[in-house]
Parts: sequence; C-alpha cells; structure tokens
Amino acid sequence: MSDDFAAGLADIGSKSGVSEFDFAAASVGTLPMRPAPIRPQWIIEGEPVARVAPLARSVDGFANTAVWDCTAGKFHWYYGGDEAVYILQGSVEVTAPDGSRRLLRAGDTAYFPAGSWFRWHVRDNVRKVAFNHSVLPPFVRFQMKMARKLRQIGHKLFGDAQVPGRK
Repeated sequence: MSDDFAAGLADIGSKSGVSEFDFAAASVGTLPMRPAPIRPQWIIEGEPVARVAPLARSVDGFANTAVWDCTAGKFHWYYGGDEAVYILQGSVEVTAPDGSRRLLRAGDTAYFPAGSWFRWHVRDNVRKVAFNHSVLPPFVRFQMKMARKLRQIGHKLFGDAQVPGRK
C-alpha cells in the first residue's frame, strides 16, 4: 500500500460512518469513490486515474479494507504494507521485482509483500478489493514474540490456572 493510498484511508472512521464496533458491509457497485491520485513520478505511460472507497479499518488501526479502481495506464506501485487483492472487474498485468509477470483478471487474487515495488499495466480498467495490513516496527514484533513465548511457558508451567480475582 502506498503512502498516498494509506492517507486516503486515514479518515475511514470519520467519513464513512463506520465505528470500530460496526459490522461493515457494502455493495461495491454503489460505493462513493473518491480520487486517489497515483504519484506523477510513478507513472510510466498514459494518464491513469485511480479512485478509492474505504470499507473498514481494524480496531488497532493496522488493517483496512477498501475498493480501488483505475483506468488505463502503466505505473510503478510501492507497497508500504502487506496487501492482498481480489480483482472484481477488468484486468491488470503486474510485473514483480524479479521481472516475472502475471495477468490478474476478475476472480483472481494476489498478495504483495510490504516493502516491494511492482509495475502495474492496466490496459482498460481494473477494480479490486484490497486487504491491507501495516507491518509493525521490528521492536514491536520482538515484544509480541516475547509475550507469546512467555505465555507458552506459563501454560506449560501452570496449565490453564486462573489468576485470582479474574474470571
């Protein structure tokens, strides 16, 4: 997910009317789409026009879901976080950093790892649902890993013992 795409999702709770405890459901054909411009320096060919409609954000703010579409063009795209996509309409040819290519059509899914650049070639148009996950900083991942390990050790030593005063 690019920084621009993330910025477009930053106000998801305030503008979409979705609170952290709401069930988010929508018909993608009727969503109000708003501009999500591709950075000019990323555009290789054409004049692609991208739009986005935020759908949901996780309570911790590290994951979100949106519908994104784009008209014809060829451009680079940077993924600042992990992103899984499901192509709803149209198609796009994506070129991976190693040069391998894959044509994604309606019904296809793909995963793009955080920190990677891909080249997108949209011949006509493409519409996707994007499931984004922000990657936690290394020191936070280390703390989470240690907490899991300590929990495992605690379960081995004490089983499922209850903490006094807690239910």
